[in-house]
Amino acid sequence: MLGLETYRLVTDMNRLLALLFHQGVLDEQFLQLQQLQDESSPNFVSEVVNIYFNESEKLLRNLRALLMDREQWEYKKVGVHLNQMIGSSSSIGANRIRNVCVALRGASEQNNRLGCLRALDVLEHEYCYLKNKLHEFFHIEQQRVLAAGIRYPNPVQQQQHHQNHP
Repeated sequence: MLGLETYRLVTDMNRLLALLFHQGVLDEQFLQLQQLQDESSPNFVSEVVNIYFNESEKLLRNLRALLMDREQWEYKKVGVHLNQMIGSSSSIGANRIRNVCVALRGASEQNNRLGCLRALDVLEHEYCYLKNKLHEFFHIEQQRVLAAGIRYPNPVQQQQHHQNHP
């Protein structure tokens, strides 16, 4: 049976996810990602999402640099970065980010630099919103785990134990 605090935190997590789904920020792929998380990998989703954030920040910086360089601007280079961002966004269920990337790619293919810059501003805004909301979600999840008294083995301690006791 869940304690009152744990129940409240689960409710907060569900409410936040429902909001993100209702807004179209996330899609069902995020739920599928959550289904891959279990006791053997209790931080799986947050680790995958953090990798996504790290890679996305690099891609966003590269896109900004490409679009700001009037001399070297090429839609093909922009397209390569966008394809990576579309793929990784789809894999975690970042629906609105994926959609903005598709719009940015369309502007790029039309050689519409101003349209690309506007879409990039929207993309950066959507990225920050998603990052803030998922960090909030993972923070609540950590609190829920602590409140429930769930103890997952520390992988470093397990590895040290196995090295000391072969």
